[in-house]
Amino acid sequence: MPAMKACIFLLFSLFALHPTMAQETLDYTQDIIPVLRKHCYNCHNVGNPKGGVNLERYEEEGRIIKEGQLWLKVVDMVRTKEMPPSNKPSLNEEDYHVLVDGINGILIKSLEKKTPGKVIIRRLSHTEYHYTVLDLTGISYDAANRFPADGSGGGGFDNQGGSLFFTPLKMERYYDAAEEIVTKLYADPEKWQQLVPIQYHQKLWQRFLNWLLPKFSADFKPINPPEAAAESVIYPFAGKAFRRLIKVEEKENFMALFEKVYQSMPDDPNPQRFNKSVAEVFKAILISPSFLYKMEEEPVVNDPVPLSDFELASRLSFFLWCSMPDDELFQLAVQGKLQDEGVLEQQVSRMLEDPKSLRFSESFVSQWLGINKLKDPNAPLAELARFPQFTQDIREAMFRETTAFFHHVLTERKNFLDLISSNYSFLNEELAGYYGIDGVEGEDFRKVALATPVRGGLLGMGSVQAVTSLPTRTSPVLRGKWVLEEILGTSPPPPPPDVAELPEDEGLHKDLGLKALLERHRSDPACQSCHEKMDPLGLGLENFGADGKWRESYGNVPIDPSGVLATGETFEGPAELKRLLLEEKEKFARNISQKSLSFAIGRSITFTDEMAVRELSDVLMENDFNPDLFIAELVKSYPFRMKIKDFQKKVNEID
Repeated sequence: MPAMKACIFLLFSLFALHPTMAQETLDYTQDIIPVLRKHCYNCHNVGNPKGGVNLERYEEEGRIIKEGQLWLKVVDMVRTKEMPPSNKPSLNEEDYHVLVDGINGILIKSLEKKTPGKVIIRRLSHTEYHYTVLDLTGISYDAANRFPADGSGGGGFDNQGGSLFFTPLKMERYYDAAEEIVTKLYADPEKWQQLVPIQYHQKLWQRFLNWLLPKFSADFKPINPPEAAAESVIYPFAGKAFRRLIKVEEKENFMALFEKVYQSMPDDPNPQRFNKSVAEVFKAILISPSFLYKMEEEPVVNDPVPLSDFELASRLSFFLWCSMPDDELFQLAVQGKLQDEGVLEQQVSRMLEDPKSLRFSESFVSQWLGINKLKDPNAPLAELARFPQFTQDIREAMFRETTAFFHHVLTERKNFLDLISSNYSFLNEELAGYYGIDGVEGEDFRKVALATPVRGGLLGMGSVQAVTSLPTRTSPVLRGKWVLEEILGTSPPPPPPDVAELPEDEGLHKDLGLKALLERHRSDPACQSCHEKMDPLGLGLENFGADGKWRESYGNVPIDPSGVLATGETFEGPAELKRLLLEEKEKFARNISQKSLSFAIGRSITFTDEMAVRELSDVLMENDFNPDLFIAELVKSYPFRMKIKDFQKKVNEID
């Protein structure tokens, strides 16, 4: 129903723009290409792809659909009059509506038949491995520092299937990890007993009868055999580890391994002999692909089908807990109840209230904002020699401030708009003192009311200010680009290949200041169009140094944080800049929707997800940016709950 509403709304918008043309079906070759050739190909062609965009290569309608995300941006830039640029002839009314209505019509038509994303078979990320092992065994294993580093995928997150490669070195490390984890587990009587709650041994008379009676009866069934006891502990462990019911052949393999190990130790007394044999099976389970990979079986039919209940349980748990399903989710999957939307909503509510949801907050927001660099001592952030108070402890505190703040917004404040501007943050005594905020005592982080709106929201946090700066100074360009991309979800085009860098002469910086240097830099027409979008956003935050501290001057020049946005609005400093950003609710809602959906399904967002993104954005806009309703809608969405056979092949059919 929401999808239908979104389509109707969009179609209504097109009729409102130009009723006559909206009723027609415009032909791409005859109607649209001539307008593109007239207004766009001069700058966006094979030999001169300005901004990296070559529109001339889209010779047929199918190519537009294949790269629908790009063409959504094209339509948006035409609609907002950003294209053609001010130094080129503007579109007349007829050409404007040919491009907007015609391209929109093609895109909308292509979305009528829903298509979910490809079947995901992806390895556990290091974060997911750590938490899954912790929840399964109680053993904390530092996967991030013990395994070779993973990259981030197209969505910018480490759980993206495209970045989770498997190498011989990784396989070797997984063997080592399984050995270490099970050894620690075996050495901890309390943790071992939780997984193996029996003290197996055979009494003397049982052993005697098991030896004697088979000599007289071929049908004799052993008394208290170790295999039966092993099944009672191995099968539940394997089911939890594999996140599903285990198969007959898997059970046979487990027991064959158990028996082989058990028979190889005839002189070892029980329960040690039994426990050591179980431990070897546990190790095998921890290096199985069914543990190391999140597997979703490919459908038999060609049409989209729902995920199985176990697959859905795994998607839910790895999304909100970065780990395997707990007993309640597992049992709901066994009972086949997770397809019920009411049950899904109840589980989302329960899972967000669980302390394990902090894992989602930390993993999601740190990667979204790029602040995980703060935990890397080798990351190129503010130099300690130049900024002596920017210690590793302060960096860790900044990271903690941001993740605690996001988690509070998610689970208690329940309004994502606080991420842009708020009157509170989360501080301890050390970080509050670093910021110059009085009245905070102790090492624990807690909610602190702010006297001014300057520090409120993500843009006022040292974490964001540090990762958007250079090691020796601030960079308004980097900060402005960060605000565009990470808050508003819009990206400026790449700079021309021959663009000049900002001079790094320290004397020039001290005497002129960054604002004057940037004004001189963007006087070049090749630089102006991008910098007029980025620079004001970054300069509005210039009072924050590369180390996150507040300052009044840059070199010998007083800082002027006032500015004019590319859209014409003026502001006087960080507080007013954030107020203007709060007015960009649609862009912010869309950006959160795309980021969250990408993290939840473990892949980049494609054009086929467009209707889901719009529906999620609408939920935020219509419900005061409430996270509960938003996440509930996300896990009920088509891309989250459905899968299709050979998705990538279907996408690549359009050449």
